[in-house]
Amino acid sequence: GTLQKFVDDLFETIFSTAHRGSALPLAIKYMFDFLDEQADKHSINDYDVRHTWKSNCLPLRFWVNVIKNPQFVFDIHKNSITDACLSVVAQTFMDSCSTSEHKLGKDSPSNKLLYAKDIPNYKSWVERYYSDISRMPAISDQDMSAYLAEQSRLHLDQFNSMSALHEIYTYIIKYKDEVGAL
Repeated sequence: GTLQKFVDDLFETIFSTAHRGSALPLAIKYMFDFLDEQADKHSINDYDVRHTWKSNCLPLRFWVNVIKNPQFVFDIHKNSITDACLSVVAQTFMDSCSTSEHKLGKDSPSNKLLYAKDIPNYKSWVERYYSDISRMPAISDQDMSAYLAEQSRLHLDQFNSMSALHEIYTYIIKYKDEVGAL
């Protein structure tokens, strides 16, 4: 109960196309449109498949990782209690992105029962988010290329290619036998 507002705020922020004044990144719209185009191209009209593709490429691959591992983004220590709590939030997040109904009973794990009443609401946020994105104007290939070129130019000095090469070299030296066997 103490954390409910924070979990709601997190989910609402993630599943909003323009929450608190920040616009949806172009790359998300472009990626979701690409997935819809591929579904159309291959005559995949099943809503659940399209929904699952979108859930797997952004919320479940990116956001679950950030929720479960905040130390990847923030300079913090995550103890076992925090890890257990974040696992419950991450599981709730995953359940919210699912199109299947979860039948709960007396044998259901307690972490599933904690947010069971909230998941239908969260699922509606996910559906609204995908629907809002689909209604946004399409991003042309030219606009996406221009955006990426601009981002590359803006962050040109933030990437040290020699440092990256050194990291790759260190990795290869460490695992040279395994790499050589490939």
